[in-house]
Amino acid sequence: MAEPLLRVSNLRTVYATFGGQRLVRAVDDVSFSINRGESLGLVGESGSGKTTTCLSIVRLLPRGAQIEGGTVEFDGRNILSLSLDDMDTLRGRHIAMILQDPMASLNPVFSIEDQVAEPAYFHRGRRGDQLRSHVTALLRAVRIPSPEVRMREYPHQMSGGMRQRVVGAIALSGGPQLIMADEPTTNLDVTIQAQYLNMLKDLQRRTGVALLFVTHNLGIVAKMCDRVAVMYAGRIVEQGPVRELFKAPRHPYTRALLRSIPKLGNREPLFAIPGHPPDLASLPSGCAFHPRCPDAFDRCRQDMPIDFSLGADHRARCWLIESR
Repeated sequence: MAEPLLRVSNLRTVYATFGGQRLVRAVDDVSFSINRGESLGLVGESGSGKTTTCLSIVRLLPRGAQIEGGTVEFDGRNILSLSLDDMDTLRGRHIAMILQDPMASLNPVFSIEDQVAEPAYFHRGRRGDQLRSHVTALLRAVRIPSPEVRMREYPHQMSGGMRQRVVGAIALSGGPQLIMADEPTTNLDVTIQAQYLNMLKDLQRRTGVALLFVTHNLGIVAKMCDRVAVMYAGRIVEQGPVRELFKAPRHPYTRALLRSIPKLGNREPLFAIPGHPPDLASLPSGCAFHPRCPDAFDRCRQDMPIDFSLGADHRARCWLIESR
């Protein structure tokens, strides 16, 4: 088999708190891979470590955070060993990111044309009419009407859905091999959300770009992704092909997430996972999910589960697998 485009192995990222005297492990022994042209969904509740995992991959962690260990290989190169200049070349040109809030990504004082053009200008050497045509084509590809007119506008003149599409155009501008989309539909209404997801899927089919899709919504994962990795308290607790994992989830947290998906015509109250995600600064012993797990037994409370293989590309960290 061909080597994956991205391989993350035993990644550990910590945040310093209380004046640097205490380290909180936000990403703990995380491993996964993404093949060329493939979509991987990274799923979990808020605070599970999804965004920190993405920021670790591109080495854009906030002050006070640092990568403690592990490797991140992209196209055969260990990203964590690259110089800052090499990382500047990698970001935008090979790996791009779509953030949750487009207004945090777009500069209010630059036109849409300038912002979409920047990656192609710096990473692909496009200039003049060729660059302008490139911007127009990208805006048309993300389904912005009258791109020749809209490219001269500024972010505040566009709707939230249009701004998110512009962010998608910027991500594509440098011709990346991998796009990391971090909750890109959270601020969109349901109709615009569906349109945006269809647009991303269509662009992936036409360009062959790989996609790391970060979300808390397993319904979106079913629509967008080939494989899925479920995170809880900084760890991946289960991962595998979407259809297999949806049909036969093996970790209680995955089962709980699937139960919480609203179903059309269901008149029963919506299911909610009891309790709250743990504080990463004071995790419980053993499996971090055991205080909320209906199937927990003594070993769950004492020992951290190992990663069990469940067949081709399906794995889970749960002692119940060994006990059955």
